[in-house]
Amino acid sequence: MSLELEPAEEVAYRLALAREHLDRARRRFQVEDWAGVVEAAQLAAENAAKAVIAHFHVPSWSHDPSGELEELVPHLPPTVVESALKLATAARALAPEHGLATYGKPQERLTPAQLYNAEKASEALRIAEEALLAAERILKGLGYGL
Repeated sequence: MSLELEPAEEVAYRLALAREHLDRARRRFQVEDWAGVVEAAQLAAENAAKAVIAHFHVPSWSHDPSGELEELVPHLPPTVVESALKLATAARALAPEHGLATYGKPQERLTPAQLYNAEKASEALRIAEEALLAAERILKGLGYGL
């Protein structure tokens, strides 16, 4: 398996993943699956950040690509730097939720469903929506027609 990629294809793939996960978070919110909302929101923010990173290089496997994105800020057009910093903040904020929304807190014998409520899910969804908007602004600034 080759790790080479066509940047435009990887950008489109990661953006599609982010959109799918955001749609999934919205659907899960409607059925009050709070842990599911947070899980999907985290993946939406992660992949939104990775869509931008993919313009420059292969994204890492990390669930927190915020540092990778911040390293690219000097290479971005000045008009999208603020959006990149917001996107990094969103990815960083939701990254810890990946493990919690998947496994809960095993040491405390708490399942994911026991950790989340409507308020936490709503906040995660808001952050993910902002992350996707920021990624789209950045990618437009990099010349992608979305």
